[in-house]
This record gives sequence, C-alpha cells and structure tokens, in this order.
Amino acid sequence: MRILCLGVVALTLSACAADPMPDPYRGPAATIVDSVQPGGADSADFFYLSEVNGQAVENSLVDTASTNAGLTFDVKPVVTSRDVPTDPATFTIVGRTHYGAPVLEFVNPVYEVSGDIRFTPVPEKTYVVKGVLGENYSAIWIEEKATGAVVGRKIELHGSAELGIFEK
Repeated sequence: MRILCLGVVALTLSACAADPMPDPYRGPAATIVDSVQPGGADSADFFYLSEVNGQAVENSLVDTASTNAGLTFDVKPVVTSRDVPTDPATFTIVGRTHYGAPVLEFVNPVYEVSGDIRFTPVPEKTYVVKGVLGENYSAIWIEEKATGAVVGRKIELHGSAELGIFEK
C-alpha cells in the first residue's frame, strides 16, 4: 500500500512539472542545481527550485520520493539540476524536511520555508539552491556556485518553520 501511495503522489507531482526551457529555445542558458543536507539515514533537508515564472519544474524532493518509494525507511537523495533561460524570471524556491516513510513525517518535525527570488541568470553560470532549516531559524536562497555569492535575497524565517500535522 505504501508503495502504491508514494508512486501515485510522485507520478501526480511529476506529471505537473514542465521543462523550464521554452520549446524551441536556442538562446543562452544557465543551470540551477538543488541541494540536500542529510539529517540521518531516514531524513534529509531538501533545498530546491519548484517553479519558474509560476510553472512547476522537476525537483529533488519529487525525484527522491519516486526513486526511493517502497525501498526502505532510508532517504537516498537524488539531486536534480536543470537548465534555465537567461531571461529575467521569478524562481520559487523551497526548503523542506523529508523522511524516508510518510509515517515518519507524522511523528517527527517537518520544517518548510519557501518564497520567490527574481533575477536574471548569467549565461553558462551554475547556481545552487541552499538553505538551513531549524526550530528557531530557517532560510533559503540561491547562490552562484563558483563564488558562493547570494543572488537576490535570502528568504528568512525567524521563529518556527515547523509544519502542523495537516500541513505535512
């Protein structure tokens, strides 16, 4: 049953994801890479790009959930990257705790923070979605991989980012 539920969720979420590169697109591109901070064998904090200009894109949380569905309680992260056009755009980024089994989310804290960053990616540059999640402070941002410079602004939450039971 668990395998079936996770498979349906992953399939549903991935069916909504679009390629952020317009078809046909022949212009310059940049790359945005998600990141993961392991929290132990059964959990990890995922920092990922979820939308470009309001359009859902493939991300590490969905890719990990579909790859790990039904295997064990362990989380074996899949890190997703995607090319994006070098036009001004709004990038929706998310930081979220994920557990290897849905039941673990109900008995453990799940933190989440999200928001929009507007910037113009530079051709051939690589950017990484980074963040921290915690009981009293959570933040998420995009940084240039080569320099570590934050692009735009950090989205910060001072206080609890813990989701309630019905938000998980």
